Amino acid sequence: MFRARVRSLLAENLPAGWSGIGALSDREQEEFRTRWRGLLHENGLLAVGWPIEYGGSGLSPREQLILAEECTTAGVPQGGLNDNFGVQMLGSTLLRWGTEEQRRYYLPRILSQQDIWCQGFSEPEAGSDLAGIRTRAELVEGRWVINGQKIWTSYGHLATHIFVLCRTDSSVPPHRGISLLLCALDQPGIDLRPLRTLTGEAEFNEVFFTDAECPADAVVGPVNGGWPVAMSLLGFERGEAVATLAIRFRKDWERLHHLAVDPEGPTDPVIVERLGRSRQRVEELRCLGLRAVDSWVAGRDIGAESSLHKLFWSEWIQETTELALDVLGMEAVTAGSDGLRGVSFPAAEAGTPNTAGTWADYFLRARAATIYAGSSEIQRNIIAERMLGLPREPR
Repeated sequence: MFRARVRSLLAENLPAGWSGIGALSDREQEEFRTRWRGLLHENGLLAVGWPIEYGGSGLSPREQLILAEECTTAGVPQGGLNDNFGVQMLGSTLLRWGTEEQRRYYLPRILSQQDIWCQGFSEPEAGSDLAGIRTRAELVEGRWVINGQKIWTSYGHLATHIFVLCRTDSSVPPHRGISLLLCALDQPGIDLRPLRTLTGEAEFNEVFFTDAECPADAVVGPVNGGWPVAMSLLGFERGEAVATLAIRFRKDWERLHHLAVDPEGPTDPVIVERLGRSRQRVEELRCLGLRAVDSWVAGRDIGAESSLHKLFWSEWIQETTELALDVLGMEAVTAGSDGLRGVSFPAAEAGTPNTAGTWADYFLRARAATIYAGSSEIQRNIIAERMLGLPREPR
């Protein structure tokens, strides 16, 4: 019944011939996202897993996944660009770790976009090794005073607030002296600078804190006990992706297959073999996702399985975009400027034109896939130690 309701909403509100948001220009995508977010909010489909008393719909994990599947299949977003940080990550973390006062204050403001959030975790000297953060926060006269630097802050230029992981006690082992603070960006002590990437875009930012402040009670979870809070938050980050990425990658593969296989003549057998391997890995990813979904619906923590999923999809992107460029040959080198439109993270958006320019752009963006959201080396360590029971490397 819920799936039918979502499909009816999609059918009633999408134009005839709709192929996906990737077919729109950057400006059109921005306008569509704004309208679509409002539509989801009006119909109680923006934070479906939140309890009703906090503005959600109180729906089950199964219904959350159905919504994610249907939106992904239809090629529409599930919210605004920063809603992954505000709704999915911070909102879910507040429901698990926040105080009642924090939930009553912050959750309605997230839904109304009075507060728009970004994530302050990675640092120049602490990316995948998150326990090595150096940004410090001291409690001074009833307020936290923050000094340090964060980097790779996605969509920070669109945000009004940042949840920032800080070292609040240097006298204890690294994992213990960390706290998660909630901080407004619009203050004199914060300098936010865009970072231009290989594709020429500036989706990321670096953030400098110089005596920036936030209230003493703006701590999620216990003071100096922020490590398990941060791990919970990162788990929410991957959440629905286990169910939806295989859908998006299947569409990528179909575009590539159309590009690579000539229906009127023979195709290079090496290309055919690589296409088959790419398709096989999409199915493997789908099966991994189904297993993780089963755990989620049953109320079990996905845990280290999310690392297996992340490792698979990040390496799939690189292998498949390399294949695309091999198929295109010199056409990819001279593709021009018709790159991917909008965000396209981590997969291309549905409706993306099947051109040399979009594949060349996709290839460039994929270079970072094995680094962001936890590097492949870190994921392999987690899989080895927590899933296979292998000993830790000596320090």
